[in-house]
Amino acid sequence: MSDQQQQNQLNIEISEEVAEGQYANLAIITHSHAEFVIDFVNVMPGTPKSKVKSRIIVTPQHAKRFMNALAENVQRYEAANGPIKDLEEIALPLTFGPAGQA
Repeated sequence: MSDQQQQNQLNIEISEEVAEGQYANLAIITHSHAEFVIDFVNVMPGTPKSKVKSRIIVTPQHAKRFMNALAENVQRYEAANGPIKDLEEIALPLTFGPAGQA
């Protein structure tokens, strides 16, 4: 590797806690002129209240780069695994968990 390549290398570390990740099935995105705020939420059926699991704040330029990188990765995934069906295309049961009786 050349000296220039070694100088441009970025060493990224991840803690065990962060490496475990957080599950989210909802993202709420807001923005101002200076930043995009993405809140990742885990919404559970039958639960009236949910908490934000993670908040990411990025510049508009990074938001656009993230959007492009995500789109590219979705295309790669679909090329390898087939199309991802949208939730509207999947018949979901209207109730989750055990059914109650009156």
